[in-house]
Amino acid sequence: MKILTTAEMREADRLTSERHGISSSTLMENAGASIAQFLASSFAPIERRRIVVLCGKGNNGGDGFVAARKLAKLGASPLVCLFADPAELRGEAAEAYSRLAASLRPKVIRTPAVWTETRNSVSSADILLDALLGTGLRGRVEGLLAKVIEDINRRDLHRIIVSVDIPSGLSGDSGEISGPAVFADYTVTFTAPKIGMLIAPASLSVGRLSVVDIGTPRDLLEEISKSTIRWIEPWEFRAVSLRRDAHSNKGNFGHALIVAGSVGKAGAAALAAQGALRAGTGLVTVATPGPALATVAGFAPEIMTEPLHATPAGTVARDVFDSGGFSAIARGKSVLAIGPGLSTHEDTQQFIRSVIASRPELPIILDADGLNAFAGHASELRGSRGMLALTPHPGEMARLLGTTAKEIQECRLSIALRSAADWQANVILKGHQTAIASPDGQAWINSTGNPGMATAGMGDVLTGMLAGITSQFGTKSWPLSLALGVYLHGLAGDIASTEAGGGPIIASDLIRAIPHAFAQLASAIDHV
Repeated sequence: MKILTTAEMREADRLTSERHGISSSTLMENAGASIAQFLASSFAPIERRRIVVLCGKGNNGGDGFVAARKLAKLGASPLVCLFADPAELRGEAAEAYSRLAASLRPKVIRTPAVWTETRNSVSSADILLDALLGTGLRGRVEGLLAKVIEDINRRDLHRIIVSVDIPSGLSGDSGEISGPAVFADYTVTFTAPKIGMLIAPASLSVGRLSVVDIGTPRDLLEEISKSTIRWIEPWEFRAVSLRRDAHSNKGNFGHALIVAGSVGKAGAAALAAQGALRAGTGLVTVATPGPALATVAGFAPEIMTEPLHATPAGTVARDVFDSGGFSAIARGKSVLAIGPGLSTHEDTQQFIRSVIASRPELPIILDADGLNAFAGHASELRGSRGMLALTPHPGEMARLLGTTAKEIQECRLSIALRSAADWQANVILKGHQTAIASPDGQAWINSTGNPGMATAGMGDVLTGMLAGITSQFGTKSWPLSLALGVYLHGLAGDIASTEAGGGPIIASDLIRAIPHAFAQLASAIDHV
């Protein structure tokens, strides 16, 4: 789905009511119900949770009132705090307050003294629902609400913060934080993400972002938004068929070539190969230094191998390219993935740069040590005619651009877009909310994945999965295919993390979950 500005979101709400007869009060009712359902499904049993709902006087507070009423119907007993005089409420927010107050009287807090008295009740909460300020905020939060936000951000006062639509204090457009702002663990936003939520530093306050439908038709969002940036979710892949014809054979799904591994790093090559196989490539061949070949082949019998001449250190030798042997290995392949575990040996780095400079007639996915080979040589990446995809993490991107990982993280989206244009390549900047940028200025932000995936080998699996997806679907809509691979990788990580009880997982756990991710996405597409 497209990512909206706050003005576009207001227009979407207006047109939803005007064209489709869905009133503003119904949209608010749907929004509050979706918040209650999110809490009930994420933090069951909800009736045993101590929940505090913090509401402002605007429509964001109105969403909070509806959520509290719905939670009470589910058996919870939320404490609702209103930081305004009830007489100040207007429109749908006033209506929502009236319906809530009929059965559950909110506590009105209008002074710092009353907040101080109430704070002890807040401190014992399992869940704080932040419905103080919405996307209509202009300028810096001051006064009582500034104090409230500062207090709830103290991690000893609560366990979980869930923000309604946007963390209070953030700008929905700029990504700037001009004053106190809630640091949420989760944000449940309505209809579509707002661009400011995905730009640093504001993105650091959003936590895990969920987007819920409250009644606005998808086609309306496509009509009103001018954005070239999209949020990756199942609807994006509605034209992709993940179900195979009964008469399929392995020849229908391509042959991925993975150039990876070295002595001591053979596992990287094997993980990439297994990622490609699980992602559905018909065949996979790993070209790896001779001394590492037996180790790579031993990981899975489905992996085919080609030995490459090695340096004394057990890495790929430069003369593999010079002798013409590499072109023979690449012949007939559908995609080339190069980099995982190759090492930073000078001979090997020269080999990698020679391969890229030769512009072979197949799409290339460049990762890990393949990227490191271009530190100080990034200009050599140009000229690939869009047939190159780079998959850097922030440290690798920093080395390519001669900057720091911190600076990359501060401008993730803009750097990915600028680099894609400069290099005429697809750039997949990994990390929380991985960004995929194409040379023509399109971008996708990923919605799957979790912190438990921050372990060794995850990037190797992603490289293999991207190769496997490319080998099946080709490059006609390559940026979208790359986005599909990124989404499935994160979804497999989410499935594996759930199976592990929410803790850290390893790359092999993710590989085992890939078929389940395919099945889950295919089912979701069927219901789009």
